[in-house]
Amino acid sequence: MIGVFDSGIGGLTILRALRERLPTERFCYLGDNAYAPYGARPADEIYALTRRGIDRLFREGCGLVVLACNTAAAVALRRLQQEWLPAAWPDRNVLGVFAPVVESLSGQSWSAPGPTRYSTPRKARTVALFATRTTIQSDAFGRELRSRTRDLSLLNQACPRLAQAIEESWADEDIDRGVARYVGALMAKAGGAPVDLAVLGCTHYPLVQDVFARHLPPGVTILDQPRLCAEGLADYLTRKPQFARSEDEPAGALSFLTSGDPDAIAANAARFYGEACAFGHISAPPTAPPPAPIPPQAEAEAPPPHSSPTAPPAAAPGEGSSSASSDDG
Repeated sequence: MIGVFDSGIGGLTILRALRERLPTERFCYLGDNAYAPYGARPADEIYALTRRGIDRLFREGCGLVVLACNTAAAVALRRLQQEWLPAAWPDRNVLGVFAPVVESLSGQSWSAPGPTRYSTPRKARTVALFATRTTIQSDAFGRELRSRTRDLSLLNQACPRLAQAIEESWADEDIDRGVARYVGALMAKAGGAPVDLAVLGCTHYPLVQDVFARHLPPGVTILDQPRLCAEGLADYLTRKPQFARSEDEPAGALSFLTSGDPDAIAANAARFYGEACAFGHISAPPTAPPPAPIPPQAEAEAPPPHSSPTAPPAAAPGEGSSSASSDDG
C-alpha cells in the first residue's frame, strides 16, 4: 500500500493524478487537518508533524509514502530521509513532490543516468516558481535544480494567502486579483526577459491553473506537477517493485484518513479530488515526543485562525496583511 500525506487537502490533487496513472495500486491518504496549515509553524515543528503523519501511515501498512505537500517536503523531507528513516523504518521510503518536477526540468533522473521519460524539451531557459512563502524561503526547489543543471534561470515568487483563498473558496475576483499581482511581481523580476515555463509549487494551485494561465504572457507553459508526480511514481515502482501492490492486496483500494473533522472536510475535499471522499478519523494528540529515535524540537501550537469562507476579506491574496499564517501546500 502506498501512503499519501499532506497537512490538509491540497495533496488530493496529487492523489487524483496518482490514481489516474496507477489505477490498480492501493492508496491511503492522510490529511493532518487538525494542525493545518503548516506554513506558519517553525521548521522543527513542521518536521515533527510530518514525521508523525508518515509514521502513522507506515503503521497503517504503507511501505512507501508520497509527501504530497510542497511546504513539508521543502522543510522536512531531506532530514526524514537522512536521519529518521534509516533508524526507524529502514525498509520503507518517502518520496517528495519536488523531484519529478526537477527531473523534468533538468532532464536528469535522480537515480539513473540520462533523461527521464517525462523530461521537458531543453529549449526552456527561464523558469518561474510560484509557491508558498515557506517553500520559497527554504530554497529547496532551487537548490535541487541548481545541483542538476546550470542551463536554467529560476525566478521565485511567494504567494502568501493564495492557498488559504483557494481552500476557503474566496470570491473568484479576489483570487483573480491576487494571482494577477503575483504574476505581475514575477514578471517585474524578469525585467523584460521571456519566461518559458511556470511551476505551480503548491498542491492547491492546480485548482486555479486557468487563472495563472490567463495572467501569464502567451507562450508560457505551466508544468503539471500532479501529472509529473504520477509519472515519477510509476517510474519509481518499475525500478523498485517491492513497493508496488502485492498480489494479496485488493486492486485499486482507496482509503481517506484525517486528524480533523471528517464531515467538515469531506465537502471541500471533493473539489480537490474530483469526487466524494469518505474520511475516517484518527486521533491527533499534541506533538509531545512520540516513540521514535529522534524527538521533535517544538511543541505544537494551536492552529491559527482562518477567515470565514462565507465572508471573504476585502483584500485579495497578496494585499493587506503580509501574514503567512495560512500559507501552506
